[in-house]
Amino acid sequence: MAAGGLSIVEYFTEDEGYKCGYCKGASSNYSNGMWAHTMTVQDYQDLIDRGWRRSGMYVYKPVLNRTCCPQYTIRCRILDFKLSKSAKKVLKKMTRFLSKGEGEKGSGTEPMDSCNDDIGIGHPTCTSEVNIDLEKPLEIVSLEEVPKSTQVLQNSPTVSADDEKNPGQKRSSSVANDFSESFKSVPKPGTGADPTKPPCRKAKDIRRERKFKKLLQKQQCMEMADVSQHQEASCENSNLLLQHHVPKANQPKSLEEFISESLSPDAVHKLEVRLVRSSPPNSQFTATFQESYQVYKRYQMAIHKDPPDKPTEHQAENPPEGPESGYGSFHQQYWLDGKIIAVGVIDILPHCVSSVYFYYDPDYAFLSLGIYSAVREVAFTTELQKTVPALCYYYMGFYIHSCPKMKYKGQYHPSDLLCPETYSWEPIEMCRAKLDQSKYSRLNEDSNAEDENSLQNLNKVRILYKNTVMPYNIYRKRQKRINDEAVVQQYASLVGQACAERMVLYRS
Repeated sequence: MAAGGLSIVEYFTEDEGYKCGYCKGASSNYSNGMWAHTMTVQDYQDLIDRGWRRSGMYVYKPVLNRTCCPQYTIRCRILDFKLSKSAKKVLKKMTRFLSKGEGEKGSGTEPMDSCNDDIGIGHPTCTSEVNIDLEKPLEIVSLEEVPKSTQVLQNSPTVSADDEKNPGQKRSSSVANDFSESFKSVPKPGTGADPTKPPCRKAKDIRRERKFKKLLQKQQCMEMADVSQHQEASCENSNLLLQHHVPKANQPKSLEEFISESLSPDAVHKLEVRLVRSSPPNSQFTATFQESYQVYKRYQMAIHKDPPDKPTEHQAENPPEGPESGYGSFHQQYWLDGKIIAVGVIDILPHCVSSVYFYYDPDYAFLSLGIYSAVREVAFTTELQKTVPALCYYYMGFYIHSCPKMKYKGQYHPSDLLCPETYSWEPIEMCRAKLDQSKYSRLNEDSNAEDENSLQNLNKVRILYKNTVMPYNIYRKRQKRINDEAVVQQYASLVGQACAERMVLYRS
C-alpha cells in the first residue's frame, strides 16, 4: 500500500472532552481525530492547511469554537524571516558557550514550559486498535486514477507534542516603567556633579569619530600625491570612499552569519546538527538510537515529570517512512563534543518543514535549546527552499493566544494564522485584536469569503469496506447503516473535498 501512495485513515467523531494540557481544565478540550494507517506527505500537507496536526499515527483537529484553549495553526514565512531580540540573545549565548566555554552547565536554567503543544496521547481513541486485513489485495471499484505518489508517512511516533519551544524570559511592565523613569532622572549637559566639564559621550560615538578622522586623513594624503593629474577624479573618489567606508551603525547580521559564528573551527566546543532519516532506518539512526532514547527519557522525566518506566523506546523511535526524494519524517540530532544533547523531530512536506517534537538533555537547559532549535529549523528550511522553491514555510504547530506560555510563537516574524472557517492564512498582526476580545474568532475579515475546498460531492468520497475501495455511492448501497452518512459527511467536510477524494476512509 505504501508503494501505491494511498492514505488509509479511520475517522473518530468529536470526543466528549478531555483534560486540557494548557489551562488544566477538566473535560474542556474537544477534537476530532483519525488514525492514519498510512499517510502521503501531500495529504498531510493539505490536512495541516485545514487545522489538522499529527501526534504519532494519530491525526487530530481541535474543535476551536468549543475547546477551552483554541489552537490556531501558525506558520512562519521564512523568505522574509526576521530575527527577534530574544532569538539573537540565544544565538549569541550559544556562540559564547561554543567559542569560549562561557555559561557552562549549572550557570542557569532555561525557563521550562510544562505545556504539551500537541495533545493527543492519552486520548481515548489514541490507543484503540483496529483489525484491518491490509495484507489482502484491495479491489478498486469505479475509481478515477489515483495520483502517483510514493511519498508516504507511515507508522508515525506516539509522542504527544510537536514543538516544545520555550519562550524565554520576558520583561514585566514594572521593569519597563522603572526603565522609563530612569530616563527622566538623567542630568542635562553641564548640570551634573562638575558643570565645568563637558557632558559624557558614548564610547561607540567616540570610536566612530576617530575612525572617520583617520579616513579623512588618508584621503587627504591621496589627494596631495595625485592632485596635479587627477584633481577631479580624486574629488569624486573621495566622496565614494567616505560613502562606502564610514562605519554603518546597527548593521543587522543575517541568521546564517549568527550560526556560522558559533561554528568556528577554533571553538572550545564543537556543535554539529545531523539530519537522520528515521524510516527506513539507516545505519546512523540504528547506531545512535539508544543514545537518542536516553536523552528523550531524561527529557520526559525532567520536563514532563514522567515516571522512569513511562517513556518507551517506541515513542522515541519515530519510524515514519519517507521517499528517496527527501520528503518524510526525520530526526535532527544535535551533537555536542561527540554526544547527542538534543533531537528535533521534523516532517519535510511539499510546502513546509513542520516541527513535530523536540527534546533535549536537561543538563543543557541553560542554552535555551528550545529557541535555538527553532531558529536552526528556520535556517534549515531556508536551505531547502533554495532547491525546492515551493518549500517556503516553517510550521510551528499551534498558537494559543489565550495561553501566555504559548504566545511566544507569535514572536517569529512574519507569521500567519489559519482562519478556522475559511482556511485562509491571515497575518498574525491582524488577528491579535480579535483574539484579545474573544478566544475563538473568524480571522478572515472578508464576510463573503468561504472555504474554497468545502465538501461538494459526497459520492466521490473514497471508502474502504470489506477490503474493497469504492466511492461512497456504491458503499451506501452495500450497507444498511442508519447514521453512517452523517459520520462520513462530517469527515469529508473536515478534511476537504480534495483529501476526501484521494484518501481512503476505512469503514468496518
